[in-house]
Amino acid sequence: MIKKAKLFAIASLALDFVSSASAHIVFAETEAAPNAYYAGFLRVSHGCGGSPTRSIRVEIPDGVNMARPQPKPGWTITIEHAPLPAPIPSEGGAITERVSAITWSGELPADQFDQFGLLVRVPNRAGPLYFPVTQTCVEGVQHWTEIPAPGAAWHSVPHPAPVLNLVNPNAASAGQHH
Repeated sequence: MIKKAKLFAIASLALDFVSSASAHIVFAETEAAPNAYYAGFLRVSHGCGGSPTRSIRVEIPDGVNMARPQPKPGWTITIEHAPLPAPIPSEGGAITERVSAITWSGELPADQFDQFGLLVRVPNRAGPLYFPVTQTCVEGVQHWTEIPAPGAAWHSVPHPAPVLNLVNPNAASAGQHH
């Protein structure tokens, strides 16, 4: 009987961990090659408690000098810009500002999920790239903005920012050979 109780307690803790981990806002595809275009989706799996989501605001990290949102039927998009410290040469002339944040506004019931698409040009470096998100609901706000300490696991903070891991394609394929 004690063994069953311990097993039940362990199973309950495991389910709590899995359900809380799946409650975060995450990228559907979590890896990209440095200095490349990445088209991906942020998954929003719940509202704020039982309250529907009204907006998702994604901060575009420094080093990402091109970002475009994917339109979403029934949602409006607001794009914020910030000046670059120095112009960047481009095919169409010099780029003097970058997208600093993108907000989708609409309605997502608390018991449903959805995805919000981004096209970005990621910087030419390996490592994690964090995209802080503010989820505003009818009642309440959830800040998915925490960045773990260097070397710490992504889920070591209660409300982690969605992360995109920039990985050299050769390093990624080398890890697949067993």
